Amino acid sequence: MTIKKGYNTKHKEELMDFLKTIPGRHVTAGEICSCMKEKGSSIGTATVYRQLEKLVSDGTINKYIIDEGTGACYEYIPDSDHCSTENCYHCKCEECGKLIHMSCGEVTGLADHVREHHGFKIDPRRTVFYGICEDCSSKEG
Repeated sequence: MTIKKGYNTKHKEELMDFLKTIPGRHVTAGEICSCMKEKGSSIGTATVYRQLEKLVSDGTINKYIIDEGTGACYEYIPDSDHCSTENCYHCKCEECGKLIHMSCGEVTGLADHVREHHGFKIDPRRTVFYGICEDCSSKEG
């Protein structure tokens, strides 16, 4: 007897087609539903949530909880993207809200230090540094 990992449904394919048009961008389930409805999709909100969780489980997309007020956001990351690794951190601009991916050996070194010397393993996918992005900094100054 063969066990199926899953199969592609029309809605799953629609959702993946949409996510592939916005690689690296963080979107909420609500934003996905709105965009897909604008494009004429009949996919329901519950189906979007269900499919997103399946895609997270199988590693196709990442799920982030950036702050409690926003809720979860999802991101499709092509295999060639540097943030498909486990050493990708996020920086959130407190001015414009932009979320920036950061792969940095210095930060990875800090995470290694914390793990080796303090017995605490940092989860890069859930680590967010807050500050002001370069664009907003240049406007201030």
